[in-house]
Amino acid sequence: MAFNSRITGVGSFVPPKIYTNHDLEKMMDTSDEWIIQRTGIEQRHWVDESTSTSDLALEASNIAIADAGLKASDIDMIVFATLSPDHDFPGTGCFLQAKLGIPNICVFDVRQQCTGFLYGLSLADKFVQSGSHKNILVVGAEVHSKGLDKTPKGRAVSVLFGDGAGAVVVSRTEVKDKNKDAHVMITNLHADGSYAKELWVPAPGTAVGPDRMSHGLIDEGLHFPEMNGKTVFVHAVKRMAETLTQSCKEMGVTVNDIDLFLFHQANLRINSKVAEVLQIPEEKIYNTIQKYGNTTAATIPLGMHDAIKEGKLKEGMLVASAAFGSGFTWGSALWRY
Repeated sequence: MAFNSRITGVGSFVPPKIYTNHDLEKMMDTSDEWIIQRTGIEQRHWVDESTSTSDLALEASNIAIADAGLKASDIDMIVFATLSPDHDFPGTGCFLQAKLGIPNICVFDVRQQCTGFLYGLSLADKFVQSGSHKNILVVGAEVHSKGLDKTPKGRAVSVLFGDGAGAVVVSRTEVKDKNKDAHVMITNLHADGSYAKELWVPAPGTAVGPDRMSHGLIDEGLHFPEMNGKTVFVHAVKRMAETLTQSCKEMGVTVNDIDLFLFHQANLRINSKVAEVLQIPEEKIYNTIQKYGNTTAATIPLGMHDAIKEGKLKEGMLVASAAFGSGFTWGSALWRY
Protein backbone atom coordinates (compact mmCIF):
# COMPACT_ATOMS: atom_id res chain seq x y z
CA MET A 1 0.00 0.00 0.00
CA ALA A 2 1.28 3.44 -0.93
CA PHE A 3 1.39 6.09 1.79
CA ASN A 4 1.57 9.86 1.52
CA SER A 5 2.24 12.57 4.04
CA ARG A 6 0.67 15.96 4.65
CA ILE A 7 1.22 18.88 7.01
CA THR A 8 -1.65 18.64 9.50
CA GLY A 9 -0.53 21.14 12.14
CA VAL A 10 1.57 24.29 12.25
CA GLY A 11 2.89 26.32 15.19
CA SER A 12 5.43 28.99 15.98
CA PHE A 13 6.82 31.00 18.84
CA VAL A 14 9.18 33.95 19.27
CA PRO A 15 10.45 35.43 22.54
CA PRO A 16 8.62 38.60 23.56
CA LYS A 17 11.59 40.98 23.68
CA ILE A 18 12.07 42.93 20.44
CA TYR A 19 15.35 44.55 19.42
CA THR A 20 14.97 47.15 16.68
CA ASN A 21 17.74 48.33 14.43
CA HIS A 22 17.90 51.45 16.59
CA ASP A 23 18.64 49.25 19.62
CA LEU A 24 21.54 47.70 17.70
CA GLU A 25 22.88 51.17 16.86
CA LYS A 26 23.71 51.49 20.57
CA MET A 27 25.73 48.23 20.55
CA MET A 28 27.70 48.37 17.32
CA ASP A 29 28.73 50.66 14.48
CA THR A 30 25.61 50.35 12.36
CA SER A 31 22.41 52.18 11.48
CA ASP A 32 18.78 51.43 10.76
CA GLU A 33 19.23 52.63 7.18
CA TRP A 34 22.32 50.44 6.62
CA ILE A 35 20.60 47.29 7.91
CA ILE A 36 17.35 47.78 5.99
CA GLN A 37 19.13 48.65 2.74
CA ARG A 38 21.31 45.52 2.84
CA THR A 39 18.95 43.00 4.44
CA GLY A 40 15.39 44.28 4.72
CA ILE A 41 15.43 43.58 8.48
CA GLU A 42 13.73 46.11 10.75
CA GLN A 43 13.72 44.19 14.04
CA ARG A 44 14.31 40.79 15.59
CA HIS A 45 13.30 38.92 18.77
CA TRP A 46 16.00 37.84 21.25
CA VAL A 47 15.59 35.62 24.30
CA ASP A 48 16.35 36.45 27.91
CA GLU A 49 19.26 34.78 29.69
CA SER A 50 17.22 31.86 31.03
CA THR A 51 15.56 30.72 27.77
CA SER A 52 16.99 27.90 25.63
CA THR A 53 16.37 26.63 22.12
CA SER A 54 14.27 23.70 23.37
CA ASP A 55 12.13 26.14 25.39
CA LEU A 56 11.17 27.98 22.19
CA ALA A 57 10.66 24.67 20.41
CA LEU A 58 8.32 23.42 23.12
CA GLU A 59 6.00 26.39 22.69
CA ALA A 60 5.87 26.02 18.89
CA SER A 61 5.45 22.24 19.14
CA ASN A 62 2.50 22.42 21.51
CA ILE A 63 0.73 24.81 19.15
CA ALA A 64 1.44 22.59 16.11
CA ILE A 65 0.28 19.41 17.87
CA ALA A 66 -2.95 21.08 19.00
CA ASP A 67 -3.49 22.50 15.50
CA ALA A 68 -3.24 18.96 14.13
CA GLY A 69 -5.96 17.86 16.55
CA LEU A 70 -3.55 15.53 18.33
CA LYS A 71 -2.05 15.00 21.76
CA ALA A 72 1.68 14.85 22.37
CA SER A 73 1.33 11.10 22.94
CA ASP A 74 0.21 10.73 19.31
CA ILE A 75 3.63 11.84 18.04
CA ASP A 76 5.82 8.87 17.07
CA MET A 77 8.97 10.70 15.96
CA ILE A 78 10.67 14.06 16.46
CA VAL A 79 12.97 15.67 13.88
CA PHE A 80 14.66 18.73 15.36
CA ALA A 81 16.64 21.11 13.14
CA THR A 82 18.92 23.62 14.85
CA LEU A 83 22.45 25.02 14.75
CA SER A 84 22.12 26.48 18.26
CA PRO A 85 21.59 23.47 20.53
CA ASP A 86 20.92 23.64 24.25
CA HIS A 87 24.17 21.70 24.77
CA ASP A 88 26.84 20.04 22.60
CA PHE A 89 25.28 16.69 23.43
CA PRO A 90 22.86 15.04 23.66
CA GLY A 91 20.85 16.44 20.77
CA THR A 92 18.28 19.10 21.56
CA GLY A 93 15.56 16.81 20.27
CA CYS A 94 16.04 14.71 23.41
CA PHE A 95 15.51 17.75 25.65
CA LEU A 96 12.38 18.65 23.69
CA GLN A 97 11.13 15.08 23.94
CA ALA A 98 11.47 15.16 27.73
CA LYS A 99 9.63 18.48 27.96
CA LEU A 100 6.81 17.10 25.81
CA GLY A 101 6.62 14.03 28.02
CA ILE A 102 6.80 11.47 25.22
CA PRO A 103 9.61 9.02 26.03
CA ASN A 104 10.75 6.05 23.93
CA ILE A 105 9.95 7.44 20.47
CA CYS A 106 12.64 8.03 17.85
CA VAL A 107 14.38 11.44 17.86
CA PHE A 108 16.63 12.94 15.18
CA ASP A 109 18.67 16.13 15.33
CA VAL A 110 19.41 17.73 11.96
CA ARG A 111 22.44 20.01 11.56
CA GLN A 112 21.86 21.57 8.14
CA GLN A 113 21.54 25.17 9.30
CA CYS A 114 19.24 27.32 7.13
CA THR A 115 18.16 24.31 5.07
CA GLY A 116 17.52 22.29 8.22
CA PHE A 117 13.73 22.50 8.15
CA LEU A 118 13.53 21.22 4.57
CA TYR A 119 15.92 18.38 5.41
CA GLY A 120 13.69 17.57 8.38
CA LEU A 121 10.53 17.75 6.29
CA SER A 122 12.07 15.40 3.73
CA LEU A 123 13.09 12.95 6.44
CA ALA A 124 9.59 12.97 7.94
CA ASP A 125 7.96 12.55 4.54
CA LYS A 126 10.12 9.51 3.76
CA PHE A 127 9.39 7.82 7.09
CA VAL A 128 5.65 8.36 6.67
CA GLN A 129 5.79 7.06 3.10
CA SER A 130 7.57 3.94 4.36
CA GLY A 131 4.57 3.12 6.52
CA SER A 132 6.59 2.97 9.75
CA HIS A 133 5.30 6.22 11.30
CA LYS A 134 2.03 8.17 11.34
CA ASN A 135 2.60 11.54 13.04
CA ILE A 136 6.05 13.14 12.98
CA LEU A 137 6.89 16.44 14.67
CA VAL A 138 9.33 18.52 12.61
CA VAL A 139 10.82 21.48 14.45
CA GLY A 140 13.15 24.30 13.47
CA ALA A 141 14.32 26.43 16.39
CA GLU A 142 17.20 28.78 17.10
CA VAL A 143 18.67 30.95 19.83
CA HIS A 144 21.22 32.98 17.92
CA SER A 145 21.43 35.92 20.29
CA LYS A 146 23.60 34.11 22.84
CA GLY A 147 26.27 33.37 20.22
CA LEU A 148 26.68 36.68 18.41
CA ASP A 149 29.48 39.23 18.57
CA LYS A 150 27.47 42.31 19.59
CA THR A 151 30.43 44.66 19.20
CA PRO A 152 31.29 46.80 16.15
CA LYS A 153 33.55 43.97 14.91
CA GLY A 154 30.58 41.64 14.55
CA ARG A 155 28.07 43.96 12.96
CA ALA A 156 28.06 42.39 9.47
CA VAL A 157 26.73 39.11 10.86
CA SER A 158 25.08 39.96 14.16
CA VAL A 159 22.48 42.33 12.70
CA LEU A 160 21.06 39.45 10.65
CA PHE A 161 19.90 36.94 13.24
CA GLY A 162 16.88 36.53 15.47
CA ASP A 163 15.58 33.88 17.84
CA GLY A 164 12.45 31.83 17.23
CA ALA A 165 10.86 28.46 16.60
CA GLY A 166 8.49 26.90 14.11
CA ALA A 167 7.00 23.42 14.05
CA VAL A 168 4.79 21.26 11.86
CA VAL A 169 3.18 17.88 12.29
CA VAL A 170 3.62 15.63 9.25
CA SER A 171 0.96 12.91 9.20
CA ARG A 172 -0.05 9.94 7.09
CA THR A 173 -2.80 10.74 4.61
CA GLU A 174 -4.68 9.19 1.71
CA VAL A 175 -4.41 11.02 -1.58
CA LYS A 176 -7.18 10.38 -4.08
CA ASP A 177 -6.63 13.44 -6.25
CA LYS A 178 -3.06 14.75 -6.34
CA ASN A 179 -4.28 18.00 -7.88
CA LYS A 180 -6.56 18.77 -4.93
CA ASP A 181 -5.70 16.73 -1.84
CA ALA A 182 -3.23 18.08 0.70
CA HIS A 183 0.11 16.25 0.66
CA VAL A 184 3.87 16.70 0.42
CA MET A 185 4.63 16.35 -3.28
CA ILE A 186 8.42 16.46 -3.41
CA THR A 187 11.53 17.44 -1.48
CA ASN A 188 14.81 18.13 -3.22
CA LEU A 189 18.04 18.36 -1.21
CA HIS A 190 21.66 19.23 -2.02
CA ALA A 191 25.00 20.10 -0.39
CA ASP A 192 28.53 21.12 -1.37
CA GLY A 193 31.01 20.92 1.50
CA SER A 194 33.79 22.59 -0.45
CA TYR A 195 32.22 25.88 0.64
CA ALA A 196 31.92 24.94 4.32
CA LYS A 197 34.18 27.74 5.55
CA GLU A 198 32.36 30.51 3.67
CA LEU A 199 29.75 30.59 6.45
CA TRP A 200 30.71 28.88 9.68
CA VAL A 201 31.66 28.99 13.34
CA PRO A 202 35.27 27.69 13.67
CA ALA A 203 35.20 26.86 17.40
CA PRO A 204 34.65 24.92 19.56
CA GLY A 205 35.69 21.81 17.67
CA THR A 206 38.18 19.01 17.24
CA ALA A 207 39.85 20.64 14.22
CA VAL A 208 41.14 23.75 16.02
CA GLY A 209 44.09 22.33 17.95
CA PRO A 210 44.69 20.23 21.05
CA ASP A 211 41.59 21.49 22.86
CA ARG A 212 38.03 21.90 21.60
CA MET A 213 37.90 25.30 23.29
CA SER A 214 40.54 27.48 24.90
CA HIS A 215 41.02 31.03 26.10
CA GLY A 216 43.11 31.62 22.99
CA LEU A 217 40.30 30.60 20.67
CA ILE A 218 37.91 32.88 22.54
CA ASP A 219 40.38 35.76 22.45
CA GLU A 220 40.57 35.33 18.65
CA GLY A 221 36.77 35.41 18.44
CA LEU A 222 36.64 32.02 16.73
CA HIS A 223 33.47 31.09 18.62
CA PHE A 224 31.55 33.73 16.66
CA PRO A 225 30.05 33.14 13.19
CA GLU A 226 32.02 34.23 10.12
CA MET A 227 30.58 34.85 6.66
CA ASN A 228 31.74 35.70 3.17
CA GLY A 229 28.60 37.68 2.34
CA LYS A 230 29.15 38.14 -1.40
CA THR A 231 29.85 34.46 -2.01
CA VAL A 232 26.82 33.42 0.03
CA PHE A 233 24.55 35.84 -1.83
CA VAL A 234 25.61 34.67 -5.30
CA HIS A 235 25.32 30.97 -4.48
CA ALA A 236 22.03 31.40 -2.60
CA VAL A 237 20.31 33.01 -5.57
CA LYS A 238 21.70 30.46 -8.03
CA ARG A 239 21.00 27.35 -5.96
CA MET A 240 17.54 28.33 -4.71
CA ALA A 241 16.43 29.06 -8.28
CA GLU A 242 17.95 25.79 -9.53
CA THR A 243 16.42 23.51 -6.92
CA LEU A 244 12.99 25.11 -7.17
CA THR A 245 13.05 24.76 -10.94
CA GLN A 246 14.07 21.12 -10.57
CA SER A 247 11.23 20.34 -8.14
CA CYS A 248 8.66 22.00 -10.39
CA LYS A 249 9.95 20.11 -13.42
CA GLU A 250 9.78 16.75 -11.64
CA MET A 251 6.20 17.44 -10.56
CA GLY A 252 5.10 18.69 -13.96
CA VAL A 253 4.24 22.20 -12.80
CA THR A 254 5.64 25.67 -13.46
CA VAL A 255 6.35 28.52 -11.07
CA ASN A 256 3.19 30.12 -12.42
CA ASP A 257 1.17 27.25 -10.93
CA ILE A 258 2.47 27.96 -7.42
CA ASP A 259 0.04 29.89 -5.23
CA LEU A 260 2.45 30.90 -2.47
CA PHE A 261 6.23 30.88 -2.00
CA LEU A 262 7.62 30.41 1.50
CA PHE A 263 11.34 31.01 1.07
CA HIS A 264 13.99 30.84 3.76
CA GLN A 265 14.41 34.30 5.26
CA ALA A 266 18.11 35.10 5.11
CA ASN A 267 18.06 38.38 3.24
CA LEU A 268 15.23 40.23 1.50
CA ARG A 269 17.54 40.99 -1.42
CA ILE A 270 18.20 37.27 -1.97
CA ASN A 271 14.48 36.47 -2.16
CA SER A 272 13.84 39.42 -4.46
CA LYS A 273 16.64 38.30 -6.78
CA VAL A 274 15.31 34.71 -6.87
CA ALA A 275 11.90 36.16 -7.75
CA GLU A 276 13.51 38.19 -10.54
CA VAL A 277 15.39 35.18 -11.94
CA LEU A 278 12.29 32.95 -11.95
CA GLN A 279 9.89 35.78 -12.85
CA ILE A 280 7.79 35.28 -9.73
CA PRO A 281 5.40 38.12 -8.84
CA GLU A 282 6.53 39.67 -5.55
CA GLU A 283 2.99 39.40 -4.17
CA LYS A 284 3.25 35.60 -4.29
CA ILE A 285 6.25 35.60 -1.92
CA TYR A 286 5.52 35.77 1.79
CA ASN A 287 8.39 37.36 3.71
CA THR A 288 8.81 37.72 7.46
CA ILE A 289 12.46 38.74 7.71
CA GLN A 290 11.44 42.35 8.33
CA LYS A 291 10.09 41.50 11.79
CA TYR A 292 12.02 38.35 12.78
CA GLY A 293 15.42 38.57 11.07
CA ASN A 294 17.05 35.30 10.05
CA THR A 295 15.93 32.56 12.44
CA THR A 296 17.74 29.92 10.35
CA ALA A 297 15.97 26.54 10.66
CA ALA A 298 12.83 28.26 11.98
CA THR A 299 12.16 30.72 9.16
CA ILE A 300 9.96 28.56 6.91
CA PRO A 301 7.59 27.08 9.55
CA LEU A 302 7.51 30.43 11.36
CA GLY A 303 6.48 32.15 8.13
CA MET A 304 4.02 29.36 7.36
CA HIS A 305 2.22 29.92 10.65
CA ASP A 306 2.07 33.69 10.15
CA ALA A 307 0.77 33.22 6.60
CA ILE A 308 -2.03 30.98 7.90
CA LYS A 309 -2.98 33.44 10.63
CA GLU A 310 -3.05 36.31 8.12
CA GLY A 311 -5.15 34.37 5.62
CA LYS A 312 -2.36 34.31 3.04
CA LEU A 313 -2.04 30.51 3.15
CA LYS A 314 -5.32 28.67 2.65
CA GLU A 315 -6.35 25.06 2.24
CA GLY A 316 -5.87 23.74 -1.27
CA MET A 317 -3.03 26.09 -2.15
CA LEU A 318 0.07 24.79 -3.92
CA VAL A 319 3.07 25.95 -1.88
CA ALA A 320 6.77 26.04 -2.72
CA SER A 321 9.73 26.52 -0.41
CA ALA A 322 13.43 26.92 -1.09
CA ALA A 323 16.32 27.45 1.27
CA PHE A 324 20.08 27.92 1.19
CA GLY A 325 22.56 27.95 4.03
CA SER A 326 25.86 27.05 5.58
CA GLY A 327 27.54 23.92 4.30
CA PHE A 328 26.70 24.94 1.63
CA THR A 329 23.32 23.20 1.78
CA TRP A 330 20.21 23.98 -0.20
CA GLY A 331 16.88 22.45 -1.08
CA SER A 332 13.27 22.91 -2.07
CA ALA A 333 9.87 21.39 -1.45
CA LEU A 334 6.42 21.49 -3.02
CA TRP A 335 3.28 20.63 -1.13
CA ARG A 336 -0.46 21.06 -1.32
CA TYR A 337 -1.73 22.60 1.90
